[in-house]
Amino acid sequence: MEQQPPRRLSLTVSAGQAGETVDTLLRRSLGLSGTVIRRVKWLEDGILLDGVRVHTNRRAAEGQVLSVRVADGSLRSGMVPVPGPLDIVYEDQDLLVVNKAPGVPCHPGPGHYSDTLGNFIAYYYKTKGILADFHPVHRLDRGTSGLLVVAKHPHAQEGLKGQLHTPQFRRWYLAVCQGAPEPAAGVIDAPIGPAPGSLMERRVDPAGQRARTHYRVLGTGSGRALVELELDTGRTHQIRVHMAHLGCPLTGDFLYGVEDPELIPRPALHSARLALRHPVTGEDMAWSLPLPEDMARLL
Repeated sequence: MEQQPPRRLSLTVSAGQAGETVDTLLRRSLGLSGTVIRRVKWLEDGILLDGVRVHTNRRAAEGQVLSVRVADGSLRSGMVPVPGPLDIVYEDQDLLVVNKAPGVPCHPGPGHYSDTLGNFIAYYYKTKGILADFHPVHRLDRGTSGLLVVAKHPHAQEGLKGQLHTPQFRRWYLAVCQGAPEPAAGVIDAPIGPAPGSLMERRVDPAGQRARTHYRVLGTGSGRALVELELDTGRTHQIRVHMAHLGCPLTGDFLYGVEDPELIPRPALHSARLALRHPVTGEDMAWSLPLPEDMARLL
C-alpha cells in the first residue's frame, strides 16, 4: 500500500504577520503547542518556509509560506496492528469517529493485548497507508458501545483533549436501567472514589473526585427505563456508579447491578451523540447513532 503524504498545516504570511518569528506564527496563528513544535522541529520536513527547512527563530516575510508537519515522525505507542471490526462513522485528515462495538476494549491491558480498538485502528492506518499513531481522546468502558473520537496526530489530540468537559465537547449516552429514577429528570452530583479492596470497582465517596451527571427518562417498559445522560465530568464508571446510587443500576451490569448474560451480555450503555469543535478548522461538528438492538429489546 502506497503511503499517503504526512499531514501538514500551512500559512501564507500576511503583511500584519511579517517580521514575526516562525515560533510565534506556529503558536499564535496555527495554534501549535510548545510540545508539538519541539517534537517536529527535529524532523527533516518538520518546519519549512517556502519549502526550505528553518529554525523556529527565523523571521518570516510577507507572502512566504510557512508549512509544518503535524503527522507523527515515528509510531511511539508500540500499538500492534491487528485486523478487527472497525465501524467508521466519520474520517478526515485530523480525526476518526468510530462506532465502538460492545465487548471491545479501547486500550491494550492485562488479557487484552491484540483485540482492542487501538489494535484495529493501527491495522486500518497501515492498510490505508496513513502515517498515524493511536491518539485516543476519551474512552468507553469495554462493554459500552457507540461513538468515540480518536485523533490522527498529537496536535489534534491536544486540541480535542483541551475541549473535554467544556461546552465545546459534549457527549450524550443512552442507558437502560432497572426501575425508573425519581424524579424523571435531574442532576446527580455525587463524588466517586475507588471501592476498598477492588482494582476495578468505584463507589460514591464523599472523599472522592467530584462527579456530575445530568439524566432524563425518555421512556419505560418491562420494569425498566430508557435514560439519556450527559456528563459534566469523566470519572471511571461514572454513569454506572451514579445510576446504581439512584437505586436504578444499568441492566446487565455485573459490577453495580445484576449480571444476566441471557438478557444482555453487557451493561446496557451506549454513546449515542457526540458534538465537538474541529481541532484544526474550528468547525462545530456532531454525530448520532440509534439505540442498539440488544438494548432496545430490553424495553
